[in-house]
Amino acid sequence: MGDQGVRAPHGPDMTGTHDPIHDITENERQIFDYLLRPDDSYDSNGVYWADMPLAKRAKFVSSYDSKEAKRELGVIGRMFKKDPLSPVTAYFRNMVLPGAGLGLEGYVLFSIGNIKPLFQAPGSFGDCWNGKTATCNSQWIKAVDYLEIIGIIVGQILVGILGDWLGRRWGLIQDATIMFLGLVMLVAAWGTSLNGWVICYAWSLFFYSVGVGGEYPMTATSGMENAVGSGKVSTSEDRLHRGRKVTSAFLMQGWGQLANQAILIIGLLIFHHGSGNPPYSHVAVQWTYRMSFAIPAVGTLWLVYYRAYKMKSASRQLQAAKKKQKVTGYDVKSLKLTFTYFGPRLIATAGGWFANDVFFYGNKLFQSEFITVIVPPTKSVLPNWLWNLVNIGVSLCGYYLASFLIDNKLYGRKWMQIVGFMMCFILFVVPAFNYEYYTSKAGIKAFQTMYYLSSFFNQFGPNSVTFLVAAEVFPTPIRATAHGFSAAWGKMGALLAAVLYNYIGIQTKFYVVPWFGLLGVILTWLFLPDTTGLDLKEQERRWNYIREGREHEYHGAAVHPKHLSVWERMRGVGKYYDADLDYRSKIEEMRGEWENHMAARGTEKGANAGDLEIDDADDSVWSSSVSTYFGNTRKSPVIPAKEKYADGDSSSSPEREKGI
Repeated sequence: MGDQGVRAPHGPDMTGTHDPIHDITENERQIFDYLLRPDDSYDSNGVYWADMPLAKRAKFVSSYDSKEAKRELGVIGRMFKKDPLSPVTAYFRNMVLPGAGLGLEGYVLFSIGNIKPLFQAPGSFGDCWNGKTATCNSQWIKAVDYLEIIGIIVGQILVGILGDWLGRRWGLIQDATIMFLGLVMLVAAWGTSLNGWVICYAWSLFFYSVGVGGEYPMTATSGMENAVGSGKVSTSEDRLHRGRKVTSAFLMQGWGQLANQAILIIGLLIFHHGSGNPPYSHVAVQWTYRMSFAIPAVGTLWLVYYRAYKMKSASRQLQAAKKKQKVTGYDVKSLKLTFTYFGPRLIATAGGWFANDVFFYGNKLFQSEFITVIVPPTKSVLPNWLWNLVNIGVSLCGYYLASFLIDNKLYGRKWMQIVGFMMCFILFVVPAFNYEYYTSKAGIKAFQTMYYLSSFFNQFGPNSVTFLVAAEVFPTPIRATAHGFSAAWGKMGALLAAVLYNYIGIQTKFYVVPWFGLLGVILTWLFLPDTTGLDLKEQERRWNYIREGREHEYHGAAVHPKHLSVWERMRGVGKYYDADLDYRSKIEEMRGEWENHMAARGTEKGANAGDLEIDDADDSVWSSSVSTYFGNTRKSPVIPAKEKYADGDSSSSPEREKGI
């Protein structure tokens, strides 16, 4: 027999003071628990995972993660049996395509540093790029690095704002278009003199870098918001794998670096008659460099098409958030409130990214100097490039391990960033104060190991985490702006490294760099909240309360001390957390959504129907028991809802039946 829900003897509640869980049946409670207390975050008694004692929490998390891993492996196994290539296709669709822009960006961005030694090598343009001749202006040679970083900063801030103003989709299309045009300019760069070519090359790189900068906020925000799903019910994919989805897109940057270095090596061997030894002819250098930029231009043109025609729903979550707050254009109010309520979070994301990029780009900038310590001096570029391949391989291991563990509730974002910063600090400060030993024959192997470990922990730590949390800890309406602002501060760290390293020696660099790792540890510990395991839509609930001036009325998981920074806990934000009060509030919010849903369904055509599509309202939320319960406890006559669960059965979870 189908359970039609509670039959209130007093009829529908007409007072508007009905207790949201008064007279609720066991069947209705089970459905509400399924909707509001999913089993990946709550135990059978309705206790949130972060409220459990440490031992019980570890057991709960480990048990569910093991169960989820088995489920995913089972899905992969079934896919493989049906079509052996389908797992590869799924990986390409879910991981590679969202990060294609960052892959192309990583290819070109780090190509600049890889090509520079070739320009400086004997026989090519060494006299020009080394500043040994009046033919080339040394300031323009230095400007190549500076304009690249400045272009990225401009793109991060500008496109971050435009992404929140016009939408994610247009930001994505704009980025790809700018990058394509920039690559065409780089391939075709020329001048009436050698110095004219350098100037053209520098400005072409600046133009391209504007598109690169925009990739950061657009890729992070669109990937994260698509992971949330389109329905009213937050999916387990968001709660369990949101970090993995975003960092899997980000790690394409590492594959871009690897592809670039491999293509440069192959290109030089082809155009230099199979030899990697100098002197290099002007023709070989020009063909190698132009070919290396022409290849990603083809991929970027395809990316323009893909984003224009295959990513039409990229702005859906932003549209829904703006519609709910009745906002058109840029949400200035949300920006002001973000500085008021989340200012310390900006310090954490921007400051942490700044400290990380001093490490990350510093590591790349003096890589050639490091290699001269561990290999015999040579004028060939190949040893530098080959050792760089090894470094990129080590970094990729860090990228992937970060992707696998970033959603683990027992480790997660915050600890990963703290440990990564601390390891980088240790691995740089140790050789700094015993430099002569570690650069001698006796200590060179240990020095080499520490250098590569620093690359590993940089990826398995702050470089991956900063990209994720700079979008995750902020509300939807200004998410791209906050991410772009944080990323721009990161590039300020890169600019500091680029300028500073021109004036200090190798050992001095080791004296200077470690302290930025320690700074990152402090900022992360004090100001960064840990959003591991936090439902992204729960954070949006809290933001709606803040925007309506009712911050103190929100009692949900987003103000659980586990998901707040040390600074926020010191300010008393966590005192409003109350699981029972929040459960009641969620039911009442569901009642309001249900009434709006019923009203919208009753409208055959017009504005409400269009609004329903933007809101992504889903009939599957409203089972017969939930609809009957709300109908019998509302003030107005019931509009029947379409039944989702036959006989009121909620035991079959649509989330668990989906593949990865």
